[in-house]
Amino acid sequence: MSHPAGPNPATSGVRRLTAVAVRYPVRFTLAATLVLSLLLVLVPDLDLAVSGLFHVEGQGFPAARVAVLEEFRRLGQAVVAGVAVLAVLSLLVPLLASGARFLLPPRAALFLVATLALGPGLLVNTILKDNWGRARPRNVVEFGGDLPFTGPWAMVGHCDSNCSFVSGEASSAIFLLALALVVPAGWRKPVAIGTLLFAAALSANRIAFGGHFLSDVLIAWLLTLLVMLLVHGAVYGPGSRLTDAAIAGALGRTGDALKAFLARRAGAVRRFVALFR
Repeated sequence: MSHPAGPNPATSGVRRLTAVAVRYPVRFTLAATLVLSLLLVLVPDLDLAVSGLFHVEGQGFPAARVAVLEEFRRLGQAVVAGVAVLAVLSLLVPLLASGARFLLPPRAALFLVATLALGPGLLVNTILKDNWGRARPRNVVEFGGDLPFTGPWAMVGHCDSNCSFVSGEASSAIFLLALALVVPAGWRKPVAIGTLLFAAALSANRIAFGGHFLSDVLIAWLLTLLVMLLVHGAVYGPGSRLTDAAIAGALGRTGDALKAFLARRAGAVRRFVALFR
């Protein structure tokens, strides 16, 4: 007599981990960042092994010369720029015309702008990339360059600015996942899956080009997700006073005050000029 199969331990473990991630997203992402960073620091050869899959002796990283892959990279940059412009315009319109609205609700626009500015902008591109000094894969000795390979989180002087650690483009790519947090509920799952696949392809592109190591990409993703979750909590959390009406009202009042100030200055300038006529 056969007995029904018991629960799969692996499946049960994944479900429990998912439940923890959903219930405590910030703490889970922070813990994941620490654990993954420790793993990648302790096993630095993993970076060399993954980048080595795309390196050809005497040719460097040939994927960097494939036109369609370069066009795909530009597409990713254009998509991120388009989302940023859309969000900024959604805040500028009520600022310049009190009571007016654009395509995105003010709170969603504020969330997107703040996440992009603090994550890919400040943390990744300003703090990490310009100060950690890690050489890119194409520049290290193991792949035909003249600079030493160093693991993630090691502050070195092998690069002055716009360095390898961490990946700015991977950070910007995973930023697109923020769209899943502002679209209607019925769209969240497909948008999340679509943006994750798009971000994964863009990030893999950077590794294939010899522009970044695997650790640059994965840590950039987790740090950006952490910033995204913190900003989302600040903007949408239960204690937040940042409603659409409050944001739009504050922008409208600021715009009205700015226009009144400029009108007074213009009037003063006209009176000053009239003195010399």
